[in-house]
Parts: sequence; C-alpha cells; structure tokens
Amino acid sequence: MSEAKQNQPGPPLWLLAELTYECPLHCPYCSNPVNLGSREQECDTDTWLRVLSEARAMGAVQLGFSGGEPLLRKDLEVLVKHASDLGFYTNLITSGIGLTEKRIAALREAGLDHIQLSFQAANADANDLIGNKRHSFEQKLKVAKLVKQYEYPMVLNFCLTAQNIDQIDDVMALSCELDGDYVELATVQYYGWAYLNRDHLLPAKAQLEEAEARVNAFRAKQQGKGPHFIFVTPDYYEDRPKACMNGWGTTFLTVTPDGSALPCHSAKILPLTFPNVREKSIQSIWQEDFSFNHFRGTDWLPSPCKTCDEKDKDFGGCRCQAYMLTGDMYKTDPVCSKSPDHGLMAQAVKNSESPSRELVYRDPKVSIPITEI
Repeated sequence: MSEAKQNQPGPPLWLLAELTYECPLHCPYCSNPVNLGSREQECDTDTWLRVLSEARAMGAVQLGFSGGEPLLRKDLEVLVKHASDLGFYTNLITSGIGLTEKRIAALREAGLDHIQLSFQAANADANDLIGNKRHSFEQKLKVAKLVKQYEYPMVLNFCLTAQNIDQIDDVMALSCELDGDYVELATVQYYGWAYLNRDHLLPAKAQLEEAEARVNAFRAKQQGKGPHFIFVTPDYYEDRPKACMNGWGTTFLTVTPDGSALPCHSAKILPLTFPNVREKSIQSIWQEDFSFNHFRGTDWLPSPCKTCDEKDKDFGGCRCQAYMLTGDMYKTDPVCSKSPDHGLMAQAVKNSESPSRELVYRDPKVSIPITEI
C-alpha cells in the first residue's frame, strides 16, 4: 500500500445536516452561530439530496437532522425518505415545537429511525423562561406522548445551566413520568450563544458536584430500571481536554444551512476558509480540502502537546475552544492543566460569579460584533 493511501482519512461516519438556523425558541445557551444568516442562504432540496447521497456513498452511516429547528423545513420528509432509502440511520434532533401527529406519522412513513427531544427545564415556568416562548412546555409534553405512541425510543435532552441545575430531582422525576429510555443531562457546552452568555449560564462547581451526586443516588435507587441517565459536565472544571469530535476530520462531518462543510459544528468561528457543498463534492472536501487536513493527526501539535504521552488521546483538545479563549487556534486547549493558558479556566469561573453584561437571548434580529464573542 502506498504512503498516500495509508495517510488517507477513513470515511465520515456521522453526518450532521443543519437544515436551518431558524427556530421558534430563543434559548440563550444555543450553540448556533451568533450571526445566523437568512433563510434565503439555505441549501435547496436538491442540494441536500445530493449531499446525503455523496456522504452515504463514502460510508457515512449515521445522520442527524438538526438546526435551529429542522421541523421548519417543509422538505424534511423528502430528505428523511431519501436518507432512509440510502440506508442511513436517521435521527431528528428537535425542540418538538411544530411536531404534530400528522407530521410524526409522515416522518414515520418516510422511515425516520430516531427522535431526540429537548427540554429546557422540568416545569412550565422555567422551561418557557429559558426558551423565551410561552406554552412551549405543554407542547413538548404532547410531543413526548406522540413519540411513545409512534413507538420511538424516548430519548430526552435536558440542557443544564446555573438557572435549572438545582432542580435536577424534578428533571429526573419528569424523565421517569415520560417513560424515558435515554436521558442526557447535558451541562451546556460553551459555543455560539452559550459562549456569549457563559458568565450567566456556567454552574458553580458545588452545583455540579451536588447534581452529579443526586444523579448517582437516583441511579442506585433505580437498580437498573427506568431511564438511563447520562450526565455531561462542562470542560471548565476539568484538567484534561476531550478528543474534540473524536479527532479533527476523523469521524464527524457537519454541513450548515448555507452549505459550508465543517469538521465540527462550531468550526466556522476559526480563521480558516471552509469549503461549500454547492461547489465541491463531499469526497473532495473530506479527503483533499486544506481546512479538513489542517488539524488532522498530531504532526501540527504545538508544545507541550507535541511531546505529551496523551497526545494520541486528545489531539490537543478543541480547536474552537482554544481559539475562543486564547485567540490562537494552534494553542493547547486551555482545559488541559499542562497548558500555559490553563489559568483562563479559573478566570472564566470567577467571571461567572458576577456577570458583567445582561443575558442575551438567541435572536435572528441581533447582530453581535465578533469582538464581543
């Protein structure tokens, strides 16, 4: 086998199709870009059909339809049907707003395999306040019943912030009431609007420890029955970074509403020029594009990563997080205690004790200068 063949990356196994950034909710922890673009810039149906075909031909097997709110795309059923016919395992990642019985029946008929439903909190007041939309909680409860009625696994996602993490017992009780199968208790990861609002949203370490202890106690009491709870902590209290997206350009491919192809959903903030699926094929993007090859492997690593015995585990951590916190996308992720910038994490925690600005709700009418992100 030639050296070029050996160095060629494997296929993108997981495709995230961000169909639109439009959303009926205005969650301040949204990971979408703070400058959202317009509906007129979105890829049309034919472009998405081609993207799905090309990705599947390369070997992609899992497909997430996301946004914004993917239910706002009128062609969603067409895309689901095409993906199902190609052999994808399809997942709808949704707030549930707009998912009527007629719509879920059509998606089931089209071959949709999986629905992940998000909640902002465990009661109407908190849920509607965080999502900035009245009556959304009641709509979500109705959707949860529809998900069970149409025999989908009940997969729930609760986004945990300083505003709702103390109600973790209520969150777990609601998950049981809804007969959840898998429940992700996901402490917000700070990208997009969430990064802009980090000082408000980041829970204190004591809050996180108390919440995790309560989750562990609840699991023990369950004795293997009821929902399977997954507790996700933020990076800001860790001392080792994650292997972001399982490694840059190794497993995950994101296509944004305007057709930009990214190694992760936040990569567009980086000072790199990313390709567009309107202009290039998925194969040429994945295998040949400069941006996808830029941080693959470990040859590019700076010190102290270059000589670290853990570099093959974390690949220097998250490039987006490194850039947001240090202004340099080549630096070691400051999460790592070996990073000379690790003190930035402690400073971020300190800032969260007394936020310097008002909470900003996700709003397509708001334009945030890049210097404020």
